[in-house]
Amino acid sequence: MLRSGSARSLARSTIQRTSSPGTRKISNLIPHTPKSLTPRAEGFKRQTSLALTTYRPLSTSLQRFASATAPFDKPDKKELQHEKSVAKEELEPHPEEVSMDSSVHQLFHEKGTGDQEQEEDMLAGVYSDLKVIKETFALNEVPREALFIGMAGLLPYVATSLSTVYLAWDINHASLTGQGFLLSGESAELLLHIIEPLQMGYGAVIISFLGAIHWGLEWAKYGGTHGYRRYAIGVVAPAVAWPTLLLPVEYALIAQFSAFSFLYFADARAVVRGWAPPWYSTYRFVLTFVVGASIVVSLIGRGQIADKISRLPGPGDRLKQLKDSQMAALEEEERERRARVMAADEADEDEEEDEDEE
Repeated sequence: MLRSGSARSLARSTIQRTSSPGTRKISNLIPHTPKSLTPRAEGFKRQTSLALTTYRPLSTSLQRFASATAPFDKPDKKELQHEKSVAKEELEPHPEEVSMDSSVHQLFHEKGTGDQEQEEDMLAGVYSDLKVIKETFALNEVPREALFIGMAGLLPYVATSLSTVYLAWDINHASLTGQGFLLSGESAELLLHIIEPLQMGYGAVIISFLGAIHWGLEWAKYGGTHGYRRYAIGVVAPAVAWPTLLLPVEYALIAQFSAFSFLYFADARAVVRGWAPPWYSTYRFVLTFVVGASIVVSLIGRGQIADKISRLPGPGDRLKQLKDSQMAALEEEERERRARVMAADEADEDEEEDEDEE
């Protein structure tokens, strides 16, 4: 609030001086009441109002529009020059664009726009994923010797896995028809029991070898020396792999699958830490993928004939048989000892009776 009258008069005069010319034009359009029609007593002197003018949004916006825009009947010179230049241009014919649909207005495909919206490729994501898979399995950075030897090391796993699937199918065929396709049911079962320890033993050897690689990297001081942390990987791998040979076939394959997965995780972490070459994680991924798929296929094939084949005694069964035979031998020895003691006691009793009779 402006408390003094002089201050309010000064503010009002300032507003009136700063008003734009457009304000006067708009104010001339508003009708005013003539002075002669105003009922005012003669000699009455009108007092000057000292209050500020009331803020009117509509009139203010009209004043700004009138002062900022040009008159409608006077076009801009730039617009006139542009229209003349466009009028002088000649239209170029394009008969190749004339078709049955050329006069149809397309909603999302405007012909007149410079930036035409390209059709979205629905298979772009699929192509991108296929490209990533191709680059992953290309293994361009892997040394050729390591790549060839590693791929050759997969052949026994793939061969035993496919043989398990075929023999399982042949055993099923023999159980249904009474005769196998290439082999009899007994021969297929015998070959299957020969393949089981081969696959399990080869898996234990490969797991031990993958752990020993970290000992070689430590000796070569690749990424520095890390001591027991790197040596521990080479110790844990065979400690997990070889006891699986004492398990039944299904449990042994599952345990080896878990060991391969754990070693891949350890190798990937070693690459991240700089303990192994950058290409080693991709190389290990491809090998682990093939080995894991072979194990899964073998388990599926054995699951189809679980109730149709006899299980050969494994190392665990042999240990149990050995323990049982030892217990039986001890019991037999104990029975013989008791029999000898009883025989000796009876002999002593007979001698005492003979002495009493005499």
